[in-house]
Amino acid sequence: MEKKQNIEALLAEEYAVRIKPQGFSMYPLFVPGRDEAVIEPADGRKLRRGDVALYRRTAGILVLHRIWKCRPEGFYMVGDNQKETEGPIGRAQIKGILTGVVRDGHFFSASHPLYRFLSLFWLWLRPLRPLLSRMVSRLKRYKKMF
Repeated sequence: MEKKQNIEALLAEEYAVRIKPQGFSMYPLFVPGRDEAVIEPADGRKLRRGDVALYRRTAGILVLHRIWKCRPEGFYMVGDNQKETEGPIGRAQIKGILTGVVRDGHFFSASHPLYRFLSLFWLWLRPLRPLLSRMVSRLKRYKKMF
């Protein structure tokens, strides 16, 4: 059984799982190789804008992205390091919900008011992310000059 199927099986049995997200789609929330996501079953939970959900794409892979919009036809998702949204994602595709982040051995709750505020603020900045990325890149190049 593949590792991702094990994750789904554990979530289906009402267990929480800790995973190390790969790739940079959720940067800066998750730094690959450093941070862990604590995922709990999503069944019965009211999902809302700003929640980070683990879902299975119709193409087959598991993805951990943030809910951009909740609509009757499904959820629209976006990575924290992305501008383009994906969806609609059906409720049955969602396997789990992020309840916390483990960074350097410290647990941070996804329900903490500061985390919720920063998540929603980051979603609000979604259209500006390419501009912000270019600005940060230029500042880094400028800093190297001195």
